[in-house]
Order: sequence, then C-alpha cells, then structure tokens
Amino acid sequence: MSQAQIERVDLGELTCWRVHLGDSELLVAQQGAQVLHYQHGDQPPIIWLSEQAGYQHGQAVRGGVPLCWPWFGDLARNPLPVQALHDSLGEAPAHGGVRGLDWQLLGIEQQGEAVLLQFLCDTRQQPLPHWPHAAELRLDIRLDQRLHLSLNSRNLDDAPLHLSQALHSYFAVSDIRQSRVLGLDGCRYIDTLDGWQERRQAGALAFAGETDRIYLDVPTRLALVDAGWNRRILLEAEGSRSAVLWNPWIGKAQRLSQFAEDAWQRMLCIETANAWDDCIELAPGASHELRLSLWSEAI
Repeated sequence: MSQAQIERVDLGELTCWRVHLGDSELLVAQQGAQVLHYQHGDQPPIIWLSEQAGYQHGQAVRGGVPLCWPWFGDLARNPLPVQALHDSLGEAPAHGGVRGLDWQLLGIEQQGEAVLLQFLCDTRQQPLPHWPHAAELRLDIRLDQRLHLSLNSRNLDDAPLHLSQALHSYFAVSDIRQSRVLGLDGCRYIDTLDGWQERRQAGALAFAGETDRIYLDVPTRLALVDAGWNRRILLEAEGSRSAVLWNPWIGKAQRLSQFAEDAWQRMLCIETANAWDDCIELAPGASHELRLSLWSEAI
C-alpha cells in the first residue's frame, strides 16, 4: 500500500492541504474547499492554476475547481425560483458566495489506496448575504488513481430550495487551438455570446475564439482531447445534465483578474453543473449529490 504524505501549507492568506499519493499530487484550499492543483508525476497538470493566482481571504482563486453555489453565474440569468431566494438581486455576487467562505475541515485520512478529504459549509453558521436560508454543503474529495469530487447539498429549511450550481473546473491544455471536446455532438446549448440563443452542437467542439456555452442534456462522460500533449482528460459525472464550457480567448483575457494575457491558450473550463433547465428543487430535508470523476489517458 502506498503511504500518503499529507501536509498543511500556507499560500498567501489561505490555509491549504497538499497530498502526495503514489505519483499523484493534490492541493486543496480550505477556503471554498477549492481544489487548486492535480497532477501525476512529471506529466502536465490536469487541473490548471493561474500563474497570477492570488491567495486572499474572501476571494476565489483563479483556476482549480471553485464551487459555484447556490447559483451559477449571473443570478439575474437564473430561473425565477432561484432568483426569488435572494432578497437583493442587485447585490448578488457572480456564482453565489460559498467559494469565498472558510469551510470546516472534517478530516483527512488514508483509506487503503485512497485519501479522503471532507469539508463542510453550514449556512446557519456562515450565512450568505441576502440569502436567508438554511442549508448544509459537504464536499468529499477522494484521491486514488483518479480524482473524485462529490458535492452534497441538503435543505435544512422548512420550505423548498431552488438551486443552480457547478464544479467550475479549469483544465490544463497544451494549446486550446489544438484541443477538442468529445461527447457533446447533438446536445442543445445556450450561446451566451450570441444573445443567449439556443443552438445544437454538430460533431466535436473545437475552439477558434471566445467560448461561453451552457450545454444541456449532456451525457455522463466527456473527453477533452489534447493533441499537443497526446492525452485526453476524461470527465464522468452524476447528478448533472448540464455543463458549461468557457475560454475567454484574447480580448477578455486582458480584462480578467489573476490571469496572464496569454493564459487563455493554456486552459479550458468544463464545468459540471446544474444550470439553466437543469436546476435543482430540494424539498425540506432533501439532499442532492453532484459527482465528478477525473483522470487522463495517453492517446
């Protein structure tokens, strides 16, 4: 059995946890329970982290896997039941607020050939501004030969909760222009850069400009094929029928914080989500689990 090495490290203002298991390395920030880095040996990273990332209290780190909850993106673009739970629409931050909170670390332990990290966020103890509802979030991060993320949302209110959410995963690529995504052929998508019109994907998704799309009725498995690094990254999801694909390209990259002007070439977001018509309604006491497993293969 491989013995895991687990250490606490401080990056800027953030407490983080670094795990080595076999040739795998994982880095997780306690703030937002945000995965920052995932890599096997001397291979290129699977999860992308900005070279200009800031590590400040209350601010999501650019890269990794930020958690978007209890809504995704601009709240005003969410379904009305999701909007209605926030009592000041004009002050709603993008992607909700939990990624800026310091989650409770429940434990880190080795379980055979795996390491399990568990984090908890209880909105009764850490209220979100203008979102006066009771819910409990738990993120389980399991590292074995693959990386597994499981986000469990439980409604502690006495009324239904309507949520959208995403595991906002940034993936490292050799060159976005040599990358393509398989598995989306035939899927409906909302093109947010073209008046939020609904379109339908034909064939593999390749990239030649800024991309910001919400894909719907997505299959459980997607593949990010990277010709430059001769590999593909596999994503296998449960509890999700939608995915958001995003790359800022040249113009928008120049306006982003914690983002080098040329970093658009080296990353692609494939966000496992519950968005648009895939939002969640949780009855009192009910829960929902959003799961994602990641790994890479040579091609």
